[in-house]
Amino acid sequence: PILYSYFRSSCSWRVRIALALKGITYNQVPVNLLKDGGQQHSAEYKTLNPMQQVPTLKIDGITLSQSLAIIHYLEETRPIPRLLPQDPKKRAQVRMISDHVVSSIQPLQNLSILERVGEKKLEWAQHYIKSGFQALEQILQHTAGRYCVGDEVSMADLCLVPQVFNAERYKVDLAPYPTIIRINKALLELEAFQVSHPSRQPDTPAELRA
Repeated sequence: PILYSYFRSSCSWRVRIALALKGITYNQVPVNLLKDGGQQHSAEYKTLNPMQQVPTLKIDGITLSQSLAIIHYLEETRPIPRLLPQDPKKRAQVRMISDHVVSSIQPLQNLSILERVGEKKLEWAQHYIKSGFQALEQILQHTAGRYCVGDEVSMADLCLVPQVFNAERYKVDLAPYPTIIRINKALLELEAFQVSHPSRQPDTPAELRA
């Protein structure tokens, strides 16, 4: 497998966690979203990912983009350890939390959006992360055990941790979200979340390395 990734991309981080949890060895090709006007816009990369985004995963003779589509494929072809619960209600909760992050929070503070917002980008990012986290905190109070849904790591956790990293990067006060803080801390103790961390990637700048 080949993963086209950017060290600080939360979408890429989700997939790196999934690959680590499932013990899948892969090669990583960095795509710098800032250098050369954004390497994701190159003609070569556009043939791999017409949306000009990361991540892209080449695996089993196919090329996949969109982090949740990739994670679902890994789940269906390499089901151990599972990232979606067997119980239909818990499975629905995992998908709900995942979608909450990947559809309602992360896109609104994505690099391409913030570039268009301009000088108010910090205020913009903080606003949408806070409003999303207020809802997420409420949801997690009903679903969480040790992790987002019960006591097993799920796809929801793969979405939560990178989003908390983004919140910290944009200087969001996390004190109002104790459940999010607690779950994030527990997940960051796990090896798969550590090896996939933005501070430990091949393209991580020296000054940001762990």
